[in-house]
Amino acid sequence: MDRFQAMQVFQRIVEVNGFNKAAETLGLPASSVTQTIKSLEAYLGVRLLHRTTRRLKLTEDGERYYEHCKRILEDVENVEGSFPALQGNPRGRLRVDAPTSLGKTVLIPALKDFRERYPDIALTLTLTDRTADIVQEGIDCAIRTGAIADSSALVGRQVGSFSWITCASPEYLARAGEPSDVVSLRSHETIGYMLSRTGRPMAWHFEVDGEVTSFHPAGKLMVNDTESYIACGLEGLGIIRAGSFILQPHLESGRLRQVLPGYVSAPVAVSILYMHNRHQSPALRAFIAWVGTLFAVDPRFRASRARRKVPAAIKSTDA
Repeated sequence: MDRFQAMQVFQRIVEVNGFNKAAETLGLPASSVTQTIKSLEAYLGVRLLHRTTRRLKLTEDGERYYEHCKRILEDVENVEGSFPALQGNPRGRLRVDAPTSLGKTVLIPALKDFRERYPDIALTLTLTDRTADIVQEGIDCAIRTGAIADSSALVGRQVGSFSWITCASPEYLARAGEPSDVVSLRSHETIGYMLSRTGRPMAWHFEVDGEVTSFHPAGKLMVNDTESYIACGLEGLGIIRAGSFILQPHLESGRLRQVLPGYVSAPVAVSILYMHNRHQSPALRAFIAWVGTLFAVDPRFRASRARRKVPAAIKSTDA
């Protein structure tokens, strides 16, 4: 039995609260993870984990061993990282979660640079519009948009921001006219973007004279995929509202045209999240720094709150 690997496996099982998740994030067969813990417990002569059908619980010996494992593994990483041959050359596995739209438009186009800089990091990138549980799913870090809920388990670092833009194709506007204010959206075909956690269309929020006005799309079309949503706008099926970083090329080409330019919303934060109490491996530190630079130099993520004076509107305008 490789005791060093056994400690790594045991630590990851505790962190993700499951054998299967630990196996997935470590790139090992589930049977190997199970056998490793059995061998480790036999070697130590103690039970480390109480297993039930729903969850795992550390025994008293398991808690003590886990704390020692964390310190030992951190010390090994720090010592190895101090040698010149390994400095600036982090290695290991890294699992990153990000929204589909950000992953496809920002991360993937830049991954060649990341792989050239850090060839020894094995990166697993999961793209989804579902908000994954970083702790339970064994994710090393995640990129998120919008307000971040307070959590003692997670650390969040803002890396940029973008704006929401309301727009439609020139063909749609020629056929249906252009809305003059938020209230007039009621008479238009507004396409809904279905949120996976609620099954309902995402509300559109506008700032009007310091107050937030909400509009709830209630058109005849609703989709749950970002690319499909933008495609609906390009095909002239109705008015859409999406992130400026996604819409920019279509606005520049003229295939989409912004409407209600004076009705804006607060910039949307883009943040990178990681566990507060998990040791930051050199691979994780490298990825966090790389993402920070990636967004810092991208002009699409320097949202401005500047806006012109617009007429007052009602606080809520359900269609």
